[in-house]
Amino acid sequence: MATQDDAANKQKAIQNRQDQRDASMQKGDQGSGGGAAQTGVQQPSGDFPAQHLAKPGLEAQMELKPKFMAEQYKGSGKLAGQVAIVTGGDSGIGRAVAILFAREGADVAILYLNEHEDAAETQRYIEAEGQKCITIAGDVKDMEFCQQAVDQVVAKWGRLDVLVNNAAFQEHAESLLDLTEDRFDETMRTNIYGYFHMAKACLPYMKRGAAIINTGSVTGLKGSKKLLDYSTTKGAIHAFTMSLAANLLDQGIRVNAVAPGPVWTPLNPADQSPEDITKFGQSTTFGRPAQPEEMSPAYVYLASNVCSGYVTGVVLPITGSVGE
Repeated sequence: MATQDDAANKQKAIQNRQDQRDASMQKGDQGSGGGAAQTGVQQPSGDFPAQHLAKPGLEAQMELKPKFMAEQYKGSGKLAGQVAIVTGGDSGIGRAVAILFAREGADVAILYLNEHEDAAETQRYIEAEGQKCITIAGDVKDMEFCQQAVDQVVAKWGRLDVLVNNAAFQEHAESLLDLTEDRFDETMRTNIYGYFHMAKACLPYMKRGAAIINTGSVTGLKGSKKLLDYSTTKGAIHAFTMSLAANLLDQGIRVNAVAPGPVWTPLNPADQSPEDITKFGQSTTFGRPAQPEEMSPAYVYLASNVCSGYVTGVVLPITGSVGE
């Protein structure tokens, strides 16, 4: 059986082949970002560090660290006594979500590939919020791993209330001809099979009032010329969300998705070139990318029956652009 390190090495190999293609191509003019909108807490803007991370990408290695703590967010017990699983919870959006879930009173299990340093750091933040946390390394492409991880969480804490499907693989391509079947399969099996495996493993333990939240993407709403396979999976996730919501409504389980625009996480410098990443997010109406802490309150809203008990089958866009 393939290990999580095998999966990470496979993703690095895909990245290396694409990097070699990129290096052989003439880069066009990247333009300039202009001014960035700030409507709340001041967030980083302007050009970002020219950095390229090896996949799957460590937040600990990012020159400009993402903002995930949401210091001004005050918990009010919206998830008190609950248990949540967050895949890809070691860093980025997943880390920010896990911390706010803990601030709202949930114990949190973090599932991740092999980013052990990031996962341990996230665990420290969750425990600092006064909640329990376990970290479980493995590959969501593997149904057996997903089942064993979920069984482990329930055996430890006796219940399961919230699943956040968030783990993802992304690698750009200039042309459809660059997408081998093996590469397409890696994206599809990580991003949509992983969600399917986790939902199926969690469902027998979920009771009325439970919630499933899937991380979609603006690319699943409008496509992306250089993220052909990734956008395809995100569109599938949106359809999976709406279909599963209808399927589970009679059981009292809600299923929703968040569709982020560009967010400053390890996923992006692990995909884009150092030259491209400096302008990351500047094409949005806001003129900047979001920080993970600008996404995480939406997940709290969708997880809590107090907030969203009448909401299911929704794909909530948080894209930083008007009309998207």
